[in-house]
Amino acid sequence: MAINLKELVNSVITDGASDLHLSVGLPPIFRIKKQLLIKENYAPLTVDDIEYFLSQVLTQDQRKIFEINKELYLSVNFGSNIRFRVTVFNQKGYPAVALRSIPFKVPELEKLNLPGVVNHAIELKQGLILVTGPTGQGKSTTIAGIMEKINQTRSEHIVTIEDPIEFLFESKKSFVQQIELSLDTVNWTSSLKSITRVDPNIIMVGEINDFDSMLAVMNLAETGHLVFSTLHTNSASQTIDRILSSCPQSMQEQIRNQLSLTLEMVISQRLIETVTNDLVPATEVLMATSASRSLIREGKIFSIDNVIATSANVGMISMDNSLAELVNTGKVALNTAIKYSLNPENLQRLIKK
Repeated sequence: MAINLKELVNSVITDGASDLHLSVGLPPIFRIKKQLLIKENYAPLTVDDIEYFLSQVLTQDQRKIFEINKELYLSVNFGSNIRFRVTVFNQKGYPAVALRSIPFKVPELEKLNLPGVVNHAIELKQGLILVTGPTGQGKSTTIAGIMEKINQTRSEHIVTIEDPIEFLFESKKSFVQQIELSLDTVNWTSSLKSITRVDPNIIMVGEINDFDSMLAVMNLAETGHLVFSTLHTNSASQTIDRILSSCPQSMQEQIRNQLSLTLEMVISQRLIETVTNDLVPATEVLMATSASRSLIREGKIFSIDNVIATSANVGMISMDNSLAELVNTGKVALNTAIKYSLNPENLQRLIKK
Protein backbone atom coordinates (compact mmCIF):
# COMPACT_ATOMS: atom_id res chain seq x y z
CA MET A 1 0.00 0.00 0.00
CA ALA A 2 1.34 3.47 -0.94
CA ILE A 3 2.34 5.74 1.89
CA ASN A 4 -0.62 7.79 3.18
CA LEU A 5 0.66 11.36 2.96
CA LYS A 6 -2.36 12.97 4.60
CA GLU A 7 -2.27 10.50 7.50
CA LEU A 8 1.46 11.13 8.09
CA VAL A 9 1.04 14.92 8.08
CA ASN A 10 -1.88 14.70 10.48
CA SER A 11 0.25 12.54 12.79
CA VAL A 12 3.01 15.17 12.76
CA ILE A 13 0.47 17.78 13.85
CA THR A 14 -1.24 15.56 16.42
CA ASP A 15 2.02 14.33 17.98
CA GLY A 16 3.67 17.75 17.96
CA ALA A 17 6.65 16.44 16.00
CA SER A 18 9.35 18.83 14.81
CA ASP A 19 10.78 16.46 12.20
CA LEU A 20 9.72 13.55 10.02
CA HIS A 21 12.23 11.13 8.46
CA LEU A 22 11.44 8.78 5.58
CA SER A 23 14.06 6.15 4.77
CA VAL A 24 13.93 2.85 2.88
CA GLY A 25 13.80 -0.18 5.20
CA LEU A 26 12.39 1.65 8.23
CA PRO A 27 8.95 2.93 9.24
CA PRO A 28 8.51 6.73 9.35
CA ILE A 29 10.50 8.28 12.20
CA PHE A 30 9.33 11.36 14.14
CA ARG A 31 11.37 13.69 16.31
CA ILE A 32 9.28 14.85 19.25
CA LYS A 33 10.89 17.20 21.78
CA LYS A 34 14.35 16.11 20.59
CA GLN A 35 13.60 12.39 20.93
CA LEU A 36 13.39 10.11 17.89
CA LEU A 37 10.32 7.89 17.76
CA ILE A 38 9.74 5.08 15.23
CA LYS A 39 6.10 4.89 14.08
CA GLU A 40 5.77 1.16 14.55
CA ASN A 41 2.19 1.10 13.27
CA TYR A 42 3.72 1.61 9.79
CA ALA A 43 5.46 -1.11 7.81
CA PRO A 44 9.09 -0.45 6.78
CA LEU A 45 9.13 1.92 3.80
CA THR A 46 10.05 0.68 0.35
CA VAL A 47 11.65 2.51 -2.57
CA ASP A 48 8.19 2.68 -4.13
CA ASP A 49 6.84 4.35 -0.97
CA ILE A 50 9.51 7.07 -1.11
CA GLU A 51 9.07 7.54 -4.86
CA TYR A 52 5.31 7.88 -4.40
CA PHE A 53 5.86 10.47 -1.66
CA LEU A 54 8.22 12.44 -3.94
CA SER A 55 5.71 12.30 -6.78
CA GLN A 56 3.22 14.06 -4.51
CA VAL A 57 5.51 16.91 -3.43
CA LEU A 58 8.01 17.58 -6.26
CA THR A 59 7.37 19.44 -9.49
CA GLN A 60 8.88 18.07 -12.69
CA ASP A 61 11.61 20.73 -12.57
CA GLN A 62 12.44 19.87 -8.96
CA ARG A 63 12.61 16.19 -9.84
CA LYS A 64 15.11 16.96 -12.61
CA ILE A 65 17.25 19.02 -10.21
CA PHE A 66 17.26 16.15 -7.70
CA GLU A 67 18.29 13.64 -10.36
CA ILE A 68 21.18 15.87 -11.41
CA ASN A 69 22.39 17.12 -8.01
CA LYS A 70 21.42 14.05 -5.92
CA GLU A 71 20.00 16.43 -3.29
CA LEU A 72 17.27 19.05 -3.15
CA TYR A 73 16.00 21.63 -0.65
CA LEU A 74 12.46 22.98 -0.83
CA SER A 75 9.49 24.04 1.26
CA VAL A 76 6.02 22.59 0.92
CA ASN A 77 2.60 23.56 2.26
CA PHE A 78 0.22 20.76 3.23
CA GLY A 79 -3.18 22.39 3.16
CA SER A 80 -3.60 25.24 5.60
CA ASN A 81 -2.40 23.24 8.59
CA ILE A 82 1.35 22.89 8.30
CA ARG A 83 4.38 23.74 6.24
CA PHE A 84 7.59 21.75 5.90
CA ARG A 85 11.17 22.50 5.01
CA VAL A 86 12.05 19.43 2.96
CA THR A 87 15.46 17.90 2.23
CA VAL A 88 15.55 15.15 -0.39
CA PHE A 89 18.80 13.18 -0.59
CA ASN A 90 20.23 9.74 -1.29
CA GLN A 91 21.61 7.21 1.19
CA LYS A 92 22.90 3.74 0.33
CA GLY A 93 21.74 4.38 -3.22
CA TYR A 94 18.10 4.97 -2.24
CA PRO A 95 16.13 8.23 -1.99
CA ALA A 96 15.39 9.54 1.50
CA VAL A 97 13.50 12.54 2.87
CA ALA A 98 13.86 14.71 5.97
CA LEU A 99 11.06 17.16 6.79
CA ARG A 100 11.16 19.96 9.39
CA SER A 101 7.77 21.36 10.40
CA ILE A 102 7.32 25.13 10.21
CA PRO A 103 4.29 26.91 11.71
CA PHE A 104 2.21 28.87 9.24
CA LYS A 105 1.94 31.70 11.72
CA VAL A 106 5.15 33.67 12.19
CA PRO A 107 6.09 33.45 15.90
CA GLU A 108 5.52 36.35 18.25
CA LEU A 109 8.81 37.52 19.72
CA GLU A 110 7.25 37.98 23.16
CA LYS A 111 6.32 34.28 23.31
CA LEU A 112 9.77 32.89 22.50
CA ASN A 113 11.13 33.19 26.09
CA LEU A 114 14.15 35.16 24.89
CA PRO A 115 15.96 37.71 27.10
CA GLY A 116 14.71 41.28 26.85
CA VAL A 117 17.99 42.51 25.41
CA VAL A 118 17.09 40.78 22.12
CA ASN A 119 14.58 43.60 21.61
CA HIS A 120 17.58 45.84 20.92
CA ALA A 121 17.74 44.23 17.47
CA ILE A 122 14.32 45.70 16.62
CA GLU A 123 15.63 49.24 17.03
CA LEU A 124 18.83 48.97 14.95
CA LYS A 125 19.06 50.68 11.57
CA GLN A 126 22.21 48.99 10.28
CA GLY A 127 24.82 46.41 11.19
CA LEU A 128 25.09 42.63 11.41
CA ILE A 129 23.13 40.38 13.76
CA LEU A 130 24.08 36.69 13.90
CA VAL A 131 21.93 33.99 15.49
CA THR A 132 23.97 30.86 16.13
CA GLY A 133 23.70 27.34 17.46
CA PRO A 134 23.57 23.75 16.23
CA THR A 135 20.85 22.53 13.87
CA GLY A 136 17.36 22.45 15.33
CA GLN A 137 17.94 24.99 18.12
CA GLY A 138 15.42 27.60 16.98
CA LYS A 139 17.69 29.99 15.08
CA SER A 140 15.22 30.56 12.24
CA THR A 141 12.40 31.01 14.74
CA THR A 142 14.30 33.68 16.66
CA ILE A 143 15.14 35.65 13.51
CA ALA A 144 11.55 35.31 12.29
CA GLY A 145 10.24 36.64 15.61
CA ILE A 146 12.54 39.68 15.46
CA MET A 147 11.74 40.41 11.82
CA GLU A 148 8.01 40.05 12.37
CA LYS A 149 8.22 42.60 15.20
CA ILE A 150 10.02 44.98 12.85
CA ASN A 151 7.38 44.22 10.20
CA GLN A 152 4.67 45.25 12.67
CA THR A 153 6.35 48.39 14.05
CA ARG A 154 8.62 49.93 11.40
CA SER A 155 8.17 51.05 7.81
CA GLU A 156 11.03 49.23 6.09
CA HIS A 157 11.72 47.17 2.96
CA ILE A 158 12.65 43.69 4.20
CA VAL A 159 14.18 41.19 1.75
CA THR A 160 15.06 37.60 2.62
CA ILE A 161 17.28 35.17 0.70
CA GLU A 162 16.60 31.59 1.79
CA ASP A 163 17.23 27.98 0.79
CA PRO A 164 14.35 27.26 1.02
CA ILE A 165 11.91 29.90 2.29
CA GLU A 166 10.79 28.88 5.77
CA PHE A 167 8.40 31.27 7.54
CA LEU A 168 6.02 33.09 5.20
CA PHE A 169 5.75 36.81 6.02
CA GLU A 170 2.78 38.99 5.22
CA SER A 171 3.66 42.66 4.61
CA LYS A 172 2.28 44.81 7.41
CA LYS A 173 3.84 48.15 8.30
CA SER A 174 6.93 46.98 6.40
CA PHE A 175 7.11 45.69 2.82
CA VAL A 176 8.46 42.11 2.81
CA GLN A 177 9.81 40.19 -0.19
CA GLN A 178 11.24 36.65 -0.01
CA ILE A 179 13.69 35.12 -2.49
CA GLU A 180 14.20 31.36 -2.68
CA LEU A 181 17.34 29.77 -4.05
CA SER A 182 16.80 27.83 -7.30
CA LEU A 183 13.20 29.05 -7.62
CA ASP A 184 13.96 32.80 -7.75
CA THR A 185 17.73 33.01 -8.12
CA VAL A 186 20.64 30.91 -9.38
CA ASN A 187 22.93 30.99 -6.33
CA TRP A 188 23.85 32.82 -3.13
CA THR A 189 26.67 34.75 -4.76
CA SER A 190 24.57 36.38 -7.47
CA SER A 191 21.75 37.17 -5.01
CA LEU A 192 24.04 38.76 -2.45
CA LYS A 193 25.71 40.85 -5.13
CA SER A 194 22.47 42.13 -6.64
CA ILE A 195 20.32 42.46 -3.51
CA THR A 196 21.18 46.14 -2.98
CA ARG A 197 19.60 46.98 -6.36
CA VAL A 198 16.11 46.22 -5.06
CA ASP A 199 16.30 49.01 -2.45
CA PRO A 200 16.25 46.98 0.81
CA ASN A 201 16.59 48.38 4.31
CA ILE A 202 16.75 45.02 6.08
CA ILE A 203 18.18 41.81 4.63
CA MET A 204 17.95 38.29 6.00
CA VAL A 205 20.37 35.71 4.61
CA GLY A 206 19.24 32.22 5.60
CA GLU A 207 22.68 30.84 6.36
CA ILE A 208 26.33 31.79 6.05
CA ASN A 209 28.02 28.68 4.69
CA ASP A 210 31.38 29.89 3.37
CA PHE A 211 33.81 32.81 3.48
CA ASP A 212 32.43 34.43 0.33
CA SER A 213 28.92 34.65 1.77
CA MET A 214 30.34 35.94 5.07
CA LEU A 215 32.25 38.66 3.25
CA ALA A 216 29.17 39.60 1.23
CA VAL A 217 27.04 39.80 4.38
CA MET A 218 29.57 42.06 6.11
CA ASN A 219 29.75 44.28 3.03
CA LEU A 220 25.95 44.63 3.08
CA ALA A 221 26.03 45.60 6.77
CA GLU A 222 28.83 48.06 6.07
CA THR A 223 26.83 49.82 3.36
CA GLY A 224 24.02 50.87 5.69
CA HIS A 225 21.76 47.80 5.82
CA LEU A 226 20.55 45.85 8.82
CA VAL A 227 21.50 42.24 8.09
CA PHE A 228 20.44 39.04 9.86
CA SER A 229 21.96 35.61 9.31
CA THR A 230 22.79 32.32 11.03
CA LEU A 231 25.89 30.23 11.73
CA HIS A 232 26.28 26.73 13.14
CA THR A 233 28.54 27.57 16.08
CA ASN A 234 28.29 26.86 19.81
CA SER A 235 28.97 30.29 21.31
CA ALA A 236 29.61 33.94 20.50
CA SER A 237 33.38 33.54 20.79
CA GLN A 238 33.32 30.45 18.55
CA THR A 239 31.31 32.47 16.04
CA ILE A 240 33.97 35.17 15.84
CA ASP A 241 36.69 32.55 15.67
CA ARG A 242 34.90 30.67 12.86
CA ILE A 243 34.58 33.84 10.80
CA LEU A 244 38.21 34.82 11.23
CA SER A 245 39.64 31.33 10.74
CA SER A 246 37.72 30.93 7.47
CA CYS A 247 39.38 33.90 5.79
CA PRO A 248 42.79 33.90 4.07
CA GLN A 249 45.73 34.97 6.22
CA SER A 250 46.35 37.95 3.94
CA MET A 251 42.85 39.28 4.76
CA GLN A 252 42.86 38.69 8.52
CA GLU A 253 43.42 42.32 9.53
CA GLN A 254 40.85 43.60 7.04
CA ILE A 255 38.19 41.15 8.21
CA ARG A 256 38.87 41.82 11.90
CA ASN A 257 38.44 45.56 11.30
CA GLN A 258 35.34 45.09 9.18
CA LEU A 259 33.72 42.68 11.62
CA SER A 260 34.49 44.93 14.60
CA LEU A 261 32.67 47.79 12.85
CA THR A 262 29.64 45.91 11.50
CA LEU A 263 28.80 43.30 14.14
CA GLU A 264 26.05 44.50 16.48
CA MET A 265 24.91 41.35 18.24
CA VAL A 266 25.51 37.60 18.43
CA ILE A 267 22.65 35.54 19.84
CA SER A 268 23.72 31.96 20.57
CA GLN A 269 21.02 29.59 21.72
CA ARG A 270 20.09 26.04 22.70
CA LEU A 271 16.67 24.52 23.23
CA ILE A 272 16.73 22.83 26.64
CA GLU A 273 14.37 20.15 27.96
CA THR A 274 12.42 21.44 30.96
CA VAL A 275 11.25 19.49 33.99
CA THR A 276 7.75 19.53 32.45
CA ASN A 277 9.04 17.94 29.23
CA ASP A 278 8.81 21.14 27.18
CA LEU A 279 11.60 23.08 25.46
CA VAL A 280 12.93 26.47 26.53
CA PRO A 281 15.84 28.47 25.07
CA ALA A 282 19.09 29.08 26.92
CA THR A 283 20.55 32.18 25.32
CA GLU A 284 23.99 33.79 25.22
CA VAL A 285 24.14 37.37 23.96
CA LEU A 286 27.21 39.32 22.86
CA MET A 287 26.61 43.05 22.35
CA ALA A 288 28.73 45.46 20.36
CA THR A 289 30.52 47.63 22.91
CA SER A 290 33.84 49.43 22.73
CA ALA A 291 35.41 46.52 24.65
CA SER A 292 34.03 43.76 22.41
CA ARG A 293 34.83 45.71 19.23
CA SER A 294 38.43 46.22 20.40
CA LEU A 295 38.87 42.51 21.14
CA ILE A 296 37.62 41.58 17.67
CA ARG A 297 39.81 44.18 16.00
CA GLU A 298 42.88 42.98 17.92
CA GLY A 299 42.09 39.30 17.39
CA LYS A 300 41.82 38.60 21.14
CA ILE A 301 38.92 36.20 20.77
CA PHE A 302 39.90 34.26 23.90
CA SER A 303 38.81 37.27 26.01
CA ILE A 304 35.31 37.60 24.58
CA ASP A 305 33.79 35.10 27.03
CA ASN A 306 35.10 37.16 29.93
CA VAL A 307 33.64 40.38 28.47
CA ILE A 308 30.24 38.69 28.16
CA ALA A 309 30.41 37.37 31.74
CA THR A 310 31.28 40.81 33.16
CA SER A 311 28.94 42.97 31.05
CA ALA A 312 25.51 42.11 32.41
CA ASN A 313 24.98 45.83 33.03
CA VAL A 314 24.71 46.43 29.26
CA GLY A 315 22.56 43.37 28.62
CA MET A 316 25.13 40.71 27.77
CA ILE A 317 24.36 37.19 28.97
CA SER A 318 26.68 34.20 29.11
CA MET A 319 25.37 30.75 28.30
CA ASP A 320 26.19 29.56 31.82
CA ASN A 321 24.29 32.48 33.36
CA SER A 322 21.30 31.71 31.16
CA LEU A 323 21.44 28.01 32.10
CA ALA A 324 21.84 28.87 35.78
CA GLU A 325 18.78 31.11 35.64
CA LEU A 326 16.74 28.25 34.20
CA VAL A 327 17.94 25.93 36.97
CA ASN A 328 17.50 28.49 39.76
CA THR A 329 13.91 29.20 38.69
CA GLY A 330 13.08 25.49 38.66
CA LYS A 331 12.46 25.24 34.92
CA VAL A 332 15.41 22.97 34.10
CA ALA A 333 17.12 20.21 36.08
CA LEU A 334 20.79 20.79 36.92
CA ASN A 335 21.96 17.56 35.25
CA THR A 336 20.20 18.66 32.05
CA ALA A 337 21.78 22.12 32.13
CA ILE A 338 25.24 20.62 32.63
CA LYS A 339 24.92 18.77 29.32
CA TYR A 340 24.68 22.09 27.49
CA SER A 341 27.36 23.99 29.38
CA LEU A 342 30.80 24.55 27.87
CA ASN A 343 32.12 25.04 31.43
CA PRO A 344 30.16 22.82 33.87
CA GLU A 345 32.29 23.80 36.88
CA ASN A 346 31.50 27.47 36.31
CA LEU A 347 27.82 26.66 35.86
CA GLN A 348 27.65 24.87 39.19
CA ARG A 349 29.18 27.91 40.93
CA LEU A 350 26.23 29.98 39.64
CA ILE A 351 23.59 27.63 41.02
CA LYS A 352 21.84 28.80 44.19
CA LYS A 353 22.27 26.29 47.00
